[in-house]
Amino acid sequence: MGQGRGEDFDEDAEGVPLQGDAGNGAALRDGLDVFIRRATDIKRVLPSIFNLKVLGERGSGLRARGSVQDFNALRDQCLAEGTLFEDPEFPAQDSSLFFSKSPNKPFEWRRPMEIVEDPQLFVEGASRFDVQQGELGDCWLLAAVANLTLSSALFYKIVPDDQGFGSKYAGIFHFRFWQYGRWVDVVIDDRLPTCYGKLVFLHSSQHNEFWSALLEKAYAKLHGSYEALKGGTTCEAMEDFTGGVTEMYELNQAPPNLFKIMLKGYERSSLMGCSIEPDPNVLEAQTPQGLVKGHAYSITKVKLVDIQTPGRTGKIPLIRLRNPWGNEAEWNGPWSDKSPEWRFIPESEKEEIGLTFDDDGEFWMSYKDFEEHFHRLEICNLNPDSLTEEILGSDKRKWEMSMFEGEWVRGVTAGGCRNFLETFWHNPQYRITLNDPDEDDEDNKCTVIVALMQKNRRSQRRMGVEVLTIGFAMYHLPDPDNLPKPLPLDFFKYNQSVARSPSFINLREVSCRFKLPPGTYCIVPSTFEANEEGEFILRVFSENKNNMEENDEEVGIGEIDDRVKNEPEPEEQKTEDKAKEFFLKIAGEDLEIDWKELQDILDYAMRNEMPRASSEQDSIITTVLSLFCGVVCRDTPLGQMFETKREGFSKDVCRSMVALMDVDRTGKLGYEEFRALWTDVRHWKNVFKMYDKDGSGYLSAFELRQALNSAGYRLNNHILNILVHRYGTKTGTISFDDFMMCAVKLKAMIDMFKEKDPDNSNRAEFTMEEWVEKTLYA
Repeated sequence: MGQGRGEDFDEDAEGVPLQGDAGNGAALRDGLDVFIRRATDIKRVLPSIFNLKVLGERGSGLRARGSVQDFNALRDQCLAEGTLFEDPEFPAQDSSLFFSKSPNKPFEWRRPMEIVEDPQLFVEGASRFDVQQGELGDCWLLAAVANLTLSSALFYKIVPDDQGFGSKYAGIFHFRFWQYGRWVDVVIDDRLPTCYGKLVFLHSSQHNEFWSALLEKAYAKLHGSYEALKGGTTCEAMEDFTGGVTEMYELNQAPPNLFKIMLKGYERSSLMGCSIEPDPNVLEAQTPQGLVKGHAYSITKVKLVDIQTPGRTGKIPLIRLRNPWGNEAEWNGPWSDKSPEWRFIPESEKEEIGLTFDDDGEFWMSYKDFEEHFHRLEICNLNPDSLTEEILGSDKRKWEMSMFEGEWVRGVTAGGCRNFLETFWHNPQYRITLNDPDEDDEDNKCTVIVALMQKNRRSQRRMGVEVLTIGFAMYHLPDPDNLPKPLPLDFFKYNQSVARSPSFINLREVSCRFKLPPGTYCIVPSTFEANEEGEFILRVFSENKNNMEENDEEVGIGEIDDRVKNEPEPEEQKTEDKAKEFFLKIAGEDLEIDWKELQDILDYAMRNEMPRASSEQDSIITTVLSLFCGVVCRDTPLGQMFETKREGFSKDVCRSMVALMDVDRTGKLGYEEFRALWTDVRHWKNVFKMYDKDGSGYLSAFELRQALNSAGYRLNNHILNILVHRYGTKTGTISFDDFMMCAVKLKAMIDMFKEKDPDNSNRAEFTMEEWVEKTLYA
């Protein structure tokens, strides 16, 4: 893989090679083959796409969209009607179980009361023993559920206790999960997949306890099916249960300040767990020190404890751990229960740390022994929104967090990593300012955890979508006020990153902790390859407040490029004269023209200047496909995709041009209106020609920002993304006709806004009638 200038990314990053073009000789045959195969795929896939209903709340991200399944309202309705709830969003059908195959056994959906006589949501509370794996490969989820039971406050945030099999039972339950910036309440019915009367998937060791099976069903609904839960990481599930950011440390490669990281994590209520590599030959083998291999331990306290020995006084770093078995299987080395080391700890300190010596699976050990005997540490840093007063207590703190949503769009903001230097700067950019160093940091630096998470990939697995290979880089901005927004290509050519993700990897989330001096930085999230599309959420955790914003332009009007607005060349002046002559010739007695007459004038005046929209080879393929669709797919959306287009300005563009200049809403233009429009059209045509360097009749969408800048428009990534969604092709290009429509729409919308904002306050007010009239006619 080629290396970018200034720096190179990890060669171990996983990238998907791009496919080359087919040979010209077989292009027509291959084009038809591909079309026929894709037509078949469309017929098969479309129903599942349009029927895909994952949540009560539609969409994803920071905004709720559409109607919501209200648990209390639905339960009350069922109780009033004397019925049991049946969830139309996640029906008791095979499609809710698997998306890639048919069931290989006779599944039957049963309610708990049809499985046992006395169903309960909880039997003697919730514990890790309630989590027993079934036939689904979701042990990653089970491990996270088991960890969740160790924090009752967090557990009941996910599993609300306002439900059960008592007097208000109506066959309906609900669970809460964090999804890409917001908490989502997922409603389900209690019909569970069984085979021969027994639960097939996650279940409890108590045959009549059902909270874990119902939780798994809600999580399956969240992602579209049970099969979508196959394969994952415990970190992913912990983040969905807490909204936190997870870090993993191999203790044989631990950073020198790891105890300090753990201490600060504990102060901020981070969830921590650790484990020892399992013995491949012995299940849960015990070490001579009493520790169990391949077993998950929870860290319940991290503290610098006062110690007084005959020789000196000071502090020793200690860690309290818990074996979830809750029995006598405990550490038997230094600082274990009743070990002689405790005689050097003052009684007041013992009381403060709550020291007990019971066979309860909880024990203390020194950080040095912890680092030596354990192999892996996981830290889940909690989202501030997850921290209730009960969790925080009096001695706890919160992380400060900033969060932004974004997307990579082919040809616009999907620039790839630094190996693709020419397009790297097109990726979304985020500026973050760190003002205050950590309180007790000797080097006056700031702790920053950056987490990049891609959205919705698991729920789209039924459509063949897999996780992308992602990462990020951070750049120091020494003089941020004098740097352009966004940072241009030249900045990345001559500046190295100061921090970056360890590698590009195909996981849902990539995160890393850094220590940086106070200052302003730019974070650039990207996929490994260019032109890979996806949505993401970027979060930054810091000990002190951070200020984060998109490093992008403000939307508005700028200066037209001098190369575009120069006086017309003699040839262009001749074209303008032709247009005027033709206008006067075809305009009626009222000296006005409609859209069709405008189309005739523009086509006549610019007939020798219109860019060609395709090559000869493309024309042959398009013609054959158009003829084929004309017979097979007539009057269908698929047929319209291959409709043969006329040369010149399209009907829609000309209608929009008339609407742009038609102040009196007559549907016609007078000569002065036409003349002003002609100036704009000439500018837009020159801009397109300037950036269509190969004369193909198309712009690369990566050039759209610069082209529209040259036309006098200043746009940010959000606007550019929707413009390419609306006017771009699937390959990330913009045709001349679509570019003209894009420019017309931009001018119309900006002029409409400016008319209502005479004071340049960046705010405008419309009545409903004005808004409907202006947007419909624009």
